[in-house]
Order: sequence, then C-alpha cells, then structure tokens
Amino acid sequence: MFGNTRRGVVVAFNEAELESITRIVGDFCSRHSPEEHADELRMVWDLDGHAVTVSEERPAWDDPREWMRSPVARFRFARTTGEWTLYWMRADLKWHVYDPDPMPRDLAALVALVDEDKYCAFFG
Repeated sequence: MFGNTRRGVVVAFNEAELESITRIVGDFCSRHSPEEHADELRMVWDLDGHAVTVSEERPAWDDPREWMRSPVARFRFARTTGEWTLYWMRADLKWHVYDPDPMPRDLAALVALVDEDKYCAFFG
C-alpha cells in the first residue's frame, strides 16, 4: 500500500515497512526521551516520502509554551536498491551524507550509528 497519507504527508512505505520503522526509530526516540524530562526534551520522528527524520524538541527560549524542533538525523530509503542512507545536518542547515567506512545500508545499523555518534555529528 504505497502512497499512504499520514498527517497530510504522502508515505511511500507499506504497512510492514512502517511497522519496522516505528519499532526501530520509535525505540531510538523513546530511549532518548526520558520520562522524567518530558517537559524539557523529547525526540520525535516524521515521515516524508522515502525519508524518516529524527528531531529533538525543546521548549522555545522566548516562550516555553511553544516547542522548537531541531533536526538530528535523516534516513532515506532507495526503493530501487532496497538500501537506507544516513544524513546529518551541517552548519549550513543542509543535509549531507554521513559517510563512515564502511557504510551500513540497513535502518537498524544506521540508527545505531546515530546512537553511538562517534564523530559528534548528530548531538554535538
């Protein structure tokens, strides 16, 4: 069932793929969103076509009732190859391919790279 709509966005994944994404990326976000700090920090993820974006949300500095979102990582799926690619946001506010050697191509391994953040590309 390709071309689903979730939250007004076209989703290019079938139900099994969505379940896998929810389990892998959702678990990552849950682990990085401690319940005791729910009013100060939370990790969220969104789908946009073949991309899954993980962002950090915090209360805005000028109005704590509003939440601001800072992108952390983006995972893009290439349907033609069946492989995932990991991106990080540089200071120019553009997504760039994260290029460790070797680059794993499955979502769980790429999420593990973000979790490890060996080169401080995702969490500073």
